[in-house]
Amino acid sequence: MTDLSGKTALVTGASRGIGRAIAERLAADGAQVIVHYAGNEALAKEVVAGIERAGGQARTVQAAFEDGVDALFDGLGETRLDILVNNAAILGGRFGQVDVADFDRVFAVNVRAPYFIIEHALPLLNDGGRIINISSAVVRIALPDIVYAMTKGALDTLGFSLAPQLGERGITINTVSPGVTETDMNAWIPHAPEAAELVAAFTAQGRIGQPADIADAVALLAREDSRWITGHVLDVSGGYFLGPKSDAIPV
Repeated sequence: MTDLSGKTALVTGASRGIGRAIAERLAADGAQVIVHYAGNEALAKEVVAGIERAGGQARTVQAAFEDGVDALFDGLGETRLDILVNNAAILGGRFGQVDVADFDRVFAVNVRAPYFIIEHALPLLNDGGRIINISSAVVRIALPDIVYAMTKGALDTLGFSLAPQLGERGITINTVSPGVTETDMNAWIPHAPEAAELVAAFTAQGRIGQPADIADAVALLAREDSRWITGHVLDVSGGYFLGPKSDAIPV
């Protein structure tokens, strides 16, 4: 597929997990991808090498977001962008189990960074561009990781609130909301088969999500075909926690 041929995409947190899958998918669709990473240069270079072996184009940029986003844009220079994917995030703590420093760090990476990345990126983003934020199904489900959920709720609000301000330039901004996905952020999955089976049972599609499931949805929103979709939160969870399956409902 070459639907994104000639486009340049920046994907934050792209050295592993969902971010890596997004970078690989956008590159497969023809985009030149900038693979952002916070600290693991070897993994980021591995992503770039894989993209290049497949015939795509990619390069890396390094920046840790706890102290701001200036390093990211120093690395980008004057590079023009067509697609911005705010994927980088860290997990938060449970109520009563997180100190102020950790609370602030989670909000710095998950909320402050996407906000200022968008602000700094807008002069570099071509008209008709795409901004896609990665949120989480925890926004609609009462789970224990409250701090993380709060940051993702803020990200949802950021998306639909900015949409009217970006529309004049033909720029869309949408949010993709995954459910439980098999990545190193959910490293418990291979080691807790009973819990994994329970998650699958609570998912309409009957399985745990894979990074490619999320990447495919991002690719859909990055295409020209999505030009009339903006300010939207797209649930890409396989139907996680929607309710009981039909065979569990008495007739």
